[in-house]
Amino acid sequence: MPESISPYHAPGFYDDALARGRHRDIVGGRWDETGRLQLAILRREGLEPRHRLLDIGCGSLRLGVRAVPFLDPGQYWGTDLSGALMRRGHEAELKAKERLPIGQLVEDGDFAFPGIPDTIDYAIAFAVFTHLPDRMLARGLARIRTAFPALDRLLFTVFLAPETGAEHPHRQPDGVVTHPDRAPWHLPAATVEAHARAAGFTLTRLPDRLPRGQVLFRALPR
Repeated sequence: MPESISPYHAPGFYDDALARGRHRDIVGGRWDETGRLQLAILRREGLEPRHRLLDIGCGSLRLGVRAVPFLDPGQYWGTDLSGALMRRGHEAELKAKERLPIGQLVEDGDFAFPGIPDTIDYAIAFAVFTHLPDRMLARGLARIRTAFPALDRLLFTVFLAPETGAEHPHRQPDGVVTHPDRAPWHLPAATVEAHARAAGFTLTRLPDRLPRGQVLFRALPR
C-alpha cells in the first residue's frame, strides 16, 4: 500500500515512535479507557473465554492486555502493520506472557492473515479502517469473510460522513476533521453497507459513543 495512505505508512514512523517510548501514544491514546471499552463491547457481544479472538490492527496490545487474561490461553491472535510495535506491547505491557505465544502476533498490512487459523470466532478492527481508503475497507471485509468461515461476528469502526457532502472534509462529533481523500478517512453509511453486503455480511450500526466520533458496526456472516 502507498506510504501516503496514513501517517503509519510514512518511512521511519514506527522506528521513531518506538525509540521515544511512544508505543501507547501512537495507537490513538486513551490507552486504558479504550482498551476497557473494547473488551466490554466484545463481552456484551457474547465473547467467552473459550472463543478465538482476532484483533486486527492490534498495535501495542491496548486490547490484548485485557483480552489475553480473559480468554483461555492461546485464544488471542493479533495482526498489525508493524511487527515491532506488537513485540513492544508484548514485552512492555503484557503481564501474562505465557498466555500469548509471540508467534500469534502476525505482521500483516494487507489483510492477508498469514498463519492465522481459519477457526477464528470473533474479530475486531478498532480504528483500522479510519486510517485506510474506501478500497481497503472493501478488501478487508471480503478477506475477513473468506479467511474465517467459522466467524461468529466482526466488530469494526469507521468515520461516517453525510451522504450529501461526503466529498468534502467533515467535522466529527468529538471535533476530529475527517476527509474523503486522506487520513483520517470517512465514508457515507451507504458505502459501508454496500461493501459489507458485497463481502457477505449483514451489517448493524451500534449505538456506542466511541473516542473521536468513530461509529461501531457489527457484521454477521450471511
